[in-house]
Amino acid sequence: MTDLVIRALTPSDAALFTTFQDSPFVGRAAFGHRYTSTADGGEYRPDWSWVALRGDTVIARAAWWGGPGDTEPVVLNWFDFADGEAEAGAELLRRAPFDKEYELIAPAGWRDDPAARAAVEERVAAATAAGMKPLVERYRYRWTPGCPLPERTGRLTYRPEPDDEVILDVLRRVHSSTLDAHARKAIEGPGGLEAAAREELEFFHWCPSPREWWRLAYTPDGEVAGIQVPAHNPSGPCVGFIGVVPEARGHGYGYDLLVECTRFLVEQGAEFVAGATDQGNAPMAAAFARAGYPVIQEWVHLA
Repeated sequence: MTDLVIRALTPSDAALFTTFQDSPFVGRAAFGHRYTSTADGGEYRPDWSWVALRGDTVIARAAWWGGPGDTEPVVLNWFDFADGEAEAGAELLRRAPFDKEYELIAPAGWRDDPAARAAVEERVAAATAAGMKPLVERYRYRWTPGCPLPERTGRLTYRPEPDDEVILDVLRRVHSSTLDAHARKAIEGPGGLEAAAREELEFFHWCPSPREWWRLAYTPDGEVAGIQVPAHNPSGPCVGFIGVVPEARGHGYGYDLLVECTRFLVEQGAEFVAGATDQGNAPMAAAFARAGYPVIQEWVHLA
């Protein structure tokens, strides 16, 4: 068998990545995305795109994505390998110098589709063999004008808050008791709750949408109920964050915050609004369903 060569791409040979046949079942290509390198005006840096070759044939590939201003990748969101080459795929992940989360896009209800299920499970197995561990599965939503636009409930008032320290304090309260797997992972790390809150704030600032959009929510008696962050990420308008402080839970305020976020983005001209929540976060999943957001995908995360 020809020796395996694993390497990053270069601007001159980035097109090698697309010589591998896309999966029709899972991954970004299955949902209309195309790999284009930054050398050709796209969003994937060649040096963050790796291939495993036998001779001149690509038998595995992986691409790590980052935003336009990022100096290191944010996430691994493209990973494929040929039939019988799972170990080559795992070895590619081992050798690439990036320790970033793997985000695999699958169709809604993928476990009921044998082909999609097999495609998910083989990629998860290869990533696990490379040292990753399953983190969480998430529902991915997309509101469009064809969906009902939920009415505001009027139970809360919303005000901008210019002080990041005030925002941080609310985030600490929200994350002090949370169902969110990413927040819990951060809390379990060396930085604890403070790191989880600051990571969230850094994400808000990373989004290219205006900081002035962020809103704290208040009850009629003037107490903070939570925070909602309408945002744009590099893919477009999205629900950046919804969080209810522990003292205000039990009233369904997550729905109120989601409605306010959605309507705000629509009022800014959004033609769609993306959202996501952990499958284990039943209250937030119920809020998305009540607000008329259909589940369009399921995302499997490993870290």
